[in-house]
Amino acid sequence: MTNLVLWRSARMATLTDNGWGLIDHGAMLTRGERIEWVGPASEMPAELRQRVDTEHDLGHTLVTPGLVDCHSHLVYAGNRAHEFELRLNGLSYEAIAQAGGGIRSTVAATRAATEEALFDSAEQRARRLMAEGVTTLEIKSGYGLSLEAEARCLRVARRLGRELPLSVQTTFLGAHAVPPDFDGRADEYIDAVCDWLPDLHAQGLVDAVDAFCDNIGFSLAHTRRVFDAARALGLPIKLHAEQLSNQHGAAMAASLGALSCDHLEHLSEADIPLMRRCGTVAVLLPGAFYFLRETRLPPVAALRTAGVPMAVSTDHNPGSSPSLSLLLMASMACTLFRLTPLEAVQGITLNAARALGLHDRGKLAPGQRADFVAWNLDHPNELAYWFGHHAVARTIQEGRERP
Repeated sequence: MTNLVLWRSARMATLTDNGWGLIDHGAMLTRGERIEWVGPASEMPAELRQRVDTEHDLGHTLVTPGLVDCHSHLVYAGNRAHEFELRLNGLSYEAIAQAGGGIRSTVAATRAATEEALFDSAEQRARRLMAEGVTTLEIKSGYGLSLEAEARCLRVARRLGRELPLSVQTTFLGAHAVPPDFDGRADEYIDAVCDWLPDLHAQGLVDAVDAFCDNIGFSLAHTRRVFDAARALGLPIKLHAEQLSNQHGAAMAASLGALSCDHLEHLSEADIPLMRRCGTVAVLLPGAFYFLRETRLPPVAALRTAGVPMAVSTDHNPGSSPSLSLLLMASMACTLFRLTPLEAVQGITLNAARALGLHDRGKLAPGQRADFVAWNLDHPNELAYWFGHHAVARTIQEGRERP
């Protein structure tokens, strides 16, 4: 039988019962990759204490669940610093995209890159996120926009999950933009995306399917076709929704059981009750809001009132959110979007896991994965308070300490 391991001398922020779930003088028992018990050290059952094989003193640190980055575009080549400069000189994101920049420029660089080069750059980015306590990471494709290039990017994401002490979820985002080779033929391109999906799924490369439904992306009808193809294969769906305009994509996606709708600056409050009824998570992306200098806030108060779970993510990508700090996003979610520190921390743990359809992580409780972080902090609200402050003391992934 797998050894029973005791982790003691810590303040535990379990994030249970819809609050911080703080336990002073806490302890946790893990067996293999799962948590077996958590609570005050003084209340540990004697029969469990007697069966402990290994002990770890956590040095009076603060312990939280491992962080979950539920929306990233980590695999790509090149950068778009020149476009950043153009925007600062007055060009809009939409104008740059319509002139052949934006996503298309990254597609060209990514198609030209070797698989090894894509892996090397993505590994460096992933390690930056891991250094801040990220234990689960979603990675989207969407910068290949051909069957071969999309498969290459998804293979890189899968390899990251195999070779790093990191749980990686892959999302197929073929419906990200119309590539140059399909100029003026969006319908035909969506046909191609739907045709590629069974092959990519058969190769074991796809955990979920996403689309960009917006005025410079794809229409509701196009998006629905992609989602119908995904659902026919039993794959969950997610949506880039209402970032730059209100296409009512969130309502459509929620009605189909979408795990999450992401961005949501232009979300109609009339569509929020449907998201709540369907269990769809609202993923807030303050990095893109900040970087694009947007001014329209997502309807956080209405989402809160309706009881829609809110996640927070980096949205790491070269065009609109080049951040590799999930903790900075938590702080920005508070300062820019007016989340509370508790909501922000839930947004990078419990609700972020839910946005990926993962219910075995994001809190410290029996049966959950033993993914947790020990911080040189006193209270979990400091995770949203500090930025540029490296407070990780230890990270444990599936019951084993990262080297």
